[in-house]
Amino acid sequence: MKLKGKVKFVNKDKSLFFPTLRKRVDAYFTENNLSKTGNSQILTKSIVLLLLYIVPFVLLLAFTPNLGASLMLWFVMGIGVSGIAMSVMHDANHGAFSKSKTLNYLMAHSVNLLGASAFNWKLQHNILHHTYTNVVEMDEDIDDMVFMRFSPHTNVRFYHKLQWAYAFLFYGLLTLYWVLLKDFLQFFRFIRSGVNANSKAQNRIAFTKILAFKVLYFFSILVAPTLLFGIPIWEVAVGFLLMHFVSGIILSTVFQLAHTVEGTSHPLPCESGIIENDWAIHQMNTTANFSRKSRLLSWYVGGLNFQIEHHLFPRICHVHYPNIADIVKETAAEHGIPYLESETLAQAVRSHLSTLHRFGRLQMPNLNEVMA
Repeated sequence: MKLKGKVKFVNKDKSLFFPTLRKRVDAYFTENNLSKTGNSQILTKSIVLLLLYIVPFVLLLAFTPNLGASLMLWFVMGIGVSGIAMSVMHDANHGAFSKSKTLNYLMAHSVNLLGASAFNWKLQHNILHHTYTNVVEMDEDIDDMVFMRFSPHTNVRFYHKLQWAYAFLFYGLLTLYWVLLKDFLQFFRFIRSGVNANSKAQNRIAFTKILAFKVLYFFSILVAPTLLFGIPIWEVAVGFLLMHFVSGIILSTVFQLAHTVEGTSHPLPCESGIIENDWAIHQMNTTANFSRKSRLLSWYVGGLNFQIEHHLFPRICHVHYPNIADIVKETAAEHGIPYLESETLAQAVRSHLSTLHRFGRLQMPNLNEVMA
């Protein structure tokens, strides 16, 4: 994040794409008398997904089943963790879950029930990722992760040649790393970089809340089952790791299918921090959709298969994306802007693996040549 606060998008061609699109999308909501935030559909979904996470845990504590049944319940909890993150907290942190700020705040903090921090998520996702999508050293989602290379502008290591083969193993570690270390590392990194501009007093309070939620989470999900319900600690630990492995694979895969696929670009700013492109067109060039016609997938992933619509209109609830996608696609075609998408989930996964394979062998270009 060396360029924080310095990178700017300049609409040098004076494109009318986004003003035109915004008017059409606004007209859709006005003509259909719809709110851009969530409706009963997202409320019902939130209840189902929260129960998918909570009920299996209650059953574990109440009946202490054998190891096989126990692991099945932890597996279901992993599916619930991913669903809550994608379909509940994600919209809420964007202020799109409800018209009510209070309800948005409460549902945004559903991520704290999963062991993560809503405070850090807003900084990483809402500010860095959504503003500087696929811009290296700005978008933390593609930063150098040592074992994975998601950008042609990060260091390439010899083992990256095999990243397409081992990717899902490391994806399975995502949420475990998130709840154990990432929140703490991010908290102090965001202060140093200036992404977190709060006062020292505000940050002391924020850090205390993060720590308190962590302690409560780990006590509830790891200590209490053994201490209060007599479940062997090794069995709890195995189930806990399984839950996080399942949720990590799902979350990592869904997010990577939006930006690390064939066709998406990874632009660099010039030395003065300028990216010569309209911000909305930049989002179109760096983002892709997949499996738009699958209602079940769209329901579960919270519309994250409609990432183009989400990046252009993050404050619109995901339940509306299927209805505005055609408007976005048609407007993009009129302005000669590509609308990147894979028709099926399988195609998107293949495209992602192909990109990982290519990045694993692609040498980092000379930055002076790239920005010349």
